[in-house]
Amino acid sequence: MQRPRRANDGRPPPGVDPRVGLFSSFVMAVTIAFLGGRPAMITAATGAVALVIAPVARELGMDYLIATVILAGIFQLVMGLLGVARLMRFIPRSVMVGFVNALAILIFTAQLPQLIDVPWAVYPLVAAGILILVFLPKLTRVVPAPLVAIVLITSAVLITGVHVPTVGDQGDLPESLPELFIPNVPLTWATFATIAPYALAMALVGLLESLMTAMLVDEVTETPSPKTREALGQGAANVLSGLFGGMGGCAMIGQTMINVKVSGARTRISTFLAGVFLLVLVLVFGDLVAVIPMAALVAVMVMVCVATFDWHSIRWSTLRRMPRSETAVMVATVVVVVLTHNLAIGVLVGVLVALVAFARRVAEFAGVVRTIDTEGGVPTANYAVEGELFFASSNDLSTRFQVADDPDRVVIDMSKSHIWDASTVAVLDAVIVAYARHGKHVDIVGLNDPSAAMHARLAGNLGAGG
Repeated sequence: MQRPRRANDGRPPPGVDPRVGLFSSFVMAVTIAFLGGRPAMITAATGAVALVIAPVARELGMDYLIATVILAGIFQLVMGLLGVARLMRFIPRSVMVGFVNALAILIFTAQLPQLIDVPWAVYPLVAAGILILVFLPKLTRVVPAPLVAIVLITSAVLITGVHVPTVGDQGDLPESLPELFIPNVPLTWATFATIAPYALAMALVGLLESLMTAMLVDEVTETPSPKTREALGQGAANVLSGLFGGMGGCAMIGQTMINVKVSGARTRISTFLAGVFLLVLVLVFGDLVAVIPMAALVAVMVMVCVATFDWHSIRWSTLRRMPRSETAVMVATVVVVVLTHNLAIGVLVGVLVALVAFARRVAEFAGVVRTIDTEGGVPTANYAVEGELFFASSNDLSTRFQVADDPDRVVIDMSKSHIWDASTVAVLDAVIVAYARHGKHVDIVGLNDPSAAMHARLAGNLGAGG
């Protein structure tokens, strides 16, 4: 199978044009306003998605990048139809808290390049912007504080003539509407095999970040949202974004928090207008947008970090009451996200840590109590098993039976326990075999219906005891 050749005869292509991200943001915001499931959530081009598909643009060029975005959208549509969004209920709250805190840290660290090795005037401008954002909402909420801060700081820079980095310094803004873009790639298995891993990674990262953001907005607004519809909407938005030459994306938690918390938005109209205003700003008022100081935007994003971070989660009173395992899950999520700059990897690690912690905690609830009964003239060893029995709690179950010292009749009472997996059945088989070697008989009693059905189906057929 021949790998598609690299763009530019093997030389990495130049960086992706900033206009690709702007077109993505416009198309996705407008699309998700009609097709998405979470009202007031902003969807656009994001760094998490860019990180995943950057190697495609670097090694194969823009046509393969766009093809990857379209394929990722198709993958998301398939996942939505398969009900993958319902798996979000398995993400613990501690992972959600870690996700939010890590995101706040990433947003803050992303502002640092705009604060290092810059003209001295940047610092008082950022400070002034933060002061406006802190105190203006206490006086009035008629006008959004971020808009006031941007207007005032821009005006101050224009009036004083001080030289500071501006939006225009970051790259050229588009001058026309996005056009239909059909990627020029061969429709072969080789092409699919090359871009599919990146597309699948983008689909998973985008879907996970979008659904996590939707859950966060659900909590902030105290309103539910259909997660399957959100997954389908994200997929459709990425397909359309690719068809119009965009780089694709997912929900943007920073902008969403501004929209929901700062602006108080609750409907799809806010999402739609966010996309439309973005296009109008860059096409009609591009020259004006270009002179906005980066200091004003940094001030806004710093306050977004402050509003996003869950400060209650790190208070000593909270940490003292919270189980150590919950805190460990939150910290693990934050550390992995900050180190990898990938929210999806951090969430997956957090979930795995939570599963391990849960298994260890539940395993401690299983116990065995032994008594000797001599009623009826027949000595009997009675074992009362309590707790949830699965691979973590049942592995040492066999060590709780005194096989050599017990009388010839043994009764294992399971009325206060539940069998969850084949590991437990295998352990019980091993116990019965151990007693049989000593010429002793074991009766298992008290199984509830699901446990009895599993035991009847698997007992003696797992190899260890059979």
